Amino acid sequence: MVNTDISGKGNVMTRRPVGRWMRVAMFAFVGALLLLPGAAGGADGKVFRWSFQSDVLTLDPYHNNETMTLGFLNNIYEGLVRRGKKMEIEPALATEWSTRGADVWRFKLRPGVKFHDGSPLTPEDVIFSYERARSETSDIKPFVDGIKAVRKVDDHTIEIVTDGPRPILLNSIARWYIVPKAWFEKHNTVKVHKLGTAETNYATLHANGTGPFMIKTRQPDVQTVLVPNPGWWDRTEHNVSEAIFRPIKADATRVAGLLSGELDMMYPVPLQDVARINNSGNVQVLQNPEVRTIFLGFDLHRDELLYSSVKGKNPFKDRRVRQAMYQAIDIKAIREKVMFGASRPTALLIGPGITGFDPALDQRLPHDVAASKRLLADAGYPNGFDVTFDCPNDRYVNDESICQAVTAMLARAGLKVRLNAQTKAKHFQKITAKDTSFYLLGWTPASLDMHETFSYIAATGSQWNCGGYSNPKVDGLLKEIATEVDPRKRQTLITEAMRLHKEDIGYLPLHQQALAWGVKRNVDVVQLGDNTFSLRWVRMQ
Repeated sequence: MVNTDISGKGNVMTRRPVGRWMRVAMFAFVGALLLLPGAAGGADGKVFRWSFQSDVLTLDPYHNNETMTLGFLNNIYEGLVRRGKKMEIEPALATEWSTRGADVWRFKLRPGVKFHDGSPLTPEDVIFSYERARSETSDIKPFVDGIKAVRKVDDHTIEIVTDGPRPILLNSIARWYIVPKAWFEKHNTVKVHKLGTAETNYATLHANGTGPFMIKTRQPDVQTVLVPNPGWWDRTEHNVSEAIFRPIKADATRVAGLLSGELDMMYPVPLQDVARINNSGNVQVLQNPEVRTIFLGFDLHRDELLYSSVKGKNPFKDRRVRQAMYQAIDIKAIREKVMFGASRPTALLIGPGITGFDPALDQRLPHDVAASKRLLADAGYPNGFDVTFDCPNDRYVNDESICQAVTAMLARAGLKVRLNAQTKAKHFQKITAKDTSFYLLGWTPASLDMHETFSYIAATGSQWNCGGYSNPKVDGLLKEIATEVDPRKRQTLITEAMRLHKEDIGYLPLHQQALAWGVKRNVDVVQLGDNTFSLRWVRMQ
């Protein structure tokens, strides 16, 4: 155990009885949970217990731009601005801001804010946070993209200087959390350890933020315990005295924990269990659209694929091959049989709810296996070819099942796909190291803007552009989109960039998945469209 030392599937659901296997899972879960430290709770407060299908990847807010990880860290760290209950931008560590010309933003820092170790928030912390966030190994560089400098005006004021107009600056920095300069220097964690490696440092297991909760104990892949920050600057809305997070990969075990009462909340809910949970009496499922898009990526960079029988060339560089794979996938069948009706098929990398979405472009190529076979034959692969397909099995809703369905559908077109499904930690490490030929990924832009999605996964050389897609015209449009302040002109640029990418079939979009959280009926939580969860709004009866 790590003690943190901050001082030094279908529209119709069927109800199924709880069988012997589920009862066994329930008893095993309850027994295991009661043995864990802090599980009994305290008589003087409310202990909130929740679970996700995988663990937080790190406690360093600059190491990995994963929605679940950054959402968890939102309870501990804060930015100059934050998102409210309706995803609106509101003040956080800055109380107000104004622009001075086209390229200078002035922020007033909130007085009296302290980090969890008692040290005060200063302009030097903001400047340090900017330098660390923009460093070579940081995975949140696009959050501060376009910022040329952060400078101190006085002890309570900083200025952000941009490289021209930045119309979505506030949206972009909402997930840029401010960290304490002295604490990171003291623990030799100024450098962000590189994504795609197994490196760790003090900041990956310890945290020192300004947020409403503090880390009490951390056991990676077992549990993390948080307690309220007694010195938090904001008005407290929650009534939680302790929050216990447990990663539970097995769907049946998470459901058992919720139904038995040993969990107050868990997500995602297996889609096949939604009706049964809603009919159980004491718990319910909160369902809403999510802004995340799930898609398939190809190695478009290498001259020869790492994991394929094809030697001396890369079949994915031929657009006909990518189109053949696109048209071999029956997205309606995936929606109905794998996602139980809880997904929205898409032809784009962004969906409704993301600034820049254009419904006129959102038309998929038709499912046509015969056309797929003809395209493969025309490209020189009449008998298909084999390739390894990298997929996570604990990150997205029914991710492994989606990959199994895709594998079977591609087989009908003659492609022999070897599925390599593994935990998200291993999957992300593999694909961000560019050690992949074909893979599944999902993306939610923290800014809720198209520019961030494309900057991360479609811009030439970007960290999460794991297959090496590159189109100079798209890169040029992204530069214009970043600084265009006229909404109509900006949308025209966005539409053109998305049209070019769609024609390229740079990625193969699948769908936007739906949110499904299981919650006790006597617990109030706020479900946001980006699938981040905040303890600061939890109320327990």
